[in-house]
Amino acid sequence: MDSVQMISHIEKPLNYSVYDVKWIPCTAKFVAIGSKPKGTGTIQIYQLNRGTLDLVREVETEKSLKCCSFGASKLSTEHLAVGDFAGKLTVYDLERPDAPVYEVATAHEGIINALDAIGGSTVNCGAPEIVTGGRDGAVKVWDPRQPLDPVANICPASTEPSDRRDCWAVGFGDSYNRTERVVCSGYDNGDLKLVDLRNLQLRWETNVSNGICGVEFDRKDIRMNKLAVCTLEGGLHVYDMRTQHSKRGFASKQERGVGQALGEHGVIKGAKSTVWTVKHLPQNRDIFLTGGGSGSVRIWLYHYPENRVRKHSDGEEEGVEGTIEMLHGTTLSTQPVHTFDWSPDRLGLGVCGSFDQTVRVLITTNLNLH
Repeated sequence: MDSVQMISHIEKPLNYSVYDVKWIPCTAKFVAIGSKPKGTGTIQIYQLNRGTLDLVREVETEKSLKCCSFGASKLSTEHLAVGDFAGKLTVYDLERPDAPVYEVATAHEGIINALDAIGGSTVNCGAPEIVTGGRDGAVKVWDPRQPLDPVANICPASTEPSDRRDCWAVGFGDSYNRTERVVCSGYDNGDLKLVDLRNLQLRWETNVSNGICGVEFDRKDIRMNKLAVCTLEGGLHVYDMRTQHSKRGFASKQERGVGQALGEHGVIKGAKSTVWTVKHLPQNRDIFLTGGGSGSVRIWLYHYPENRVRKHSDGEEEGVEGTIEMLHGTTLSTQPVHTFDWSPDRLGLGVCGSFDQTVRVLITTNLNLH
């Protein structure tokens, strides 16, 4: 009876393609953004109400919307950073959405694929910032207090469009004081890059062989501890980020077939599927969820090794990877579960979006026992 179980509490069909979902902090509400058939975008705010979802507000935008975050917003405000299909970055005040509080019309050339934000509600972790990754291959960091120009612009070396790789995933990390901060970015060719924002230098890079769909540190506002990376063809990599070897980089644990469907008794079936998203549980950084291309979701527990550091044969210290245990797996949809968010306020409460144009409110039990 102490096993982890996930229940689909509420299912809400939509009349548009949902691309991202986020809980509004300190509320029982979440936002869903996406693209309507006519090419416009939408922001919808839903509130939980005794087993149903009430649509509280809807805002239509000129272009389809791709990604969003509340990470740079204070808890007293509901400022949502949004990236759209035309390369525009906008920060909306959800109380007054008709008058954006920050706007960059040409943040990227083409679609903004990924967005992350930090510094809004966390004390002593640095400035509020937004990082965006685009089809143009650029990764840019924005401070909503400064208009128009990015505070950091990490661009491809070549200006030729054919040489640029799509940036599919971005994430902040290592923001344990007011000056330290890194950005991790993942690309369609499997490149994974870690950039130190304090001195704007590439700290580490590797290639994971398949296009990277999602990256997330287990916590953004502590010293780097673990980094989860999910990819095409069912790839999941969890890096121990505490110890970096000068040549071997960071130790990692790899899992394959993570995006596949689950049959009876958790048996994996079907071809390799994309792992679209990875999200760590806010209340326990060692538990995380992945959403798969077969409509499956899985909940994992990371186990640290007895010793996280060892001496390599060259005399230099290197990290030691841990192990991953699957706590629960289920199939929610016939279409990919490509976006998910845990509630920061209620343990086990989550919301996900899938390509069957449905959002689902999920309840996961017994997470406190692990």
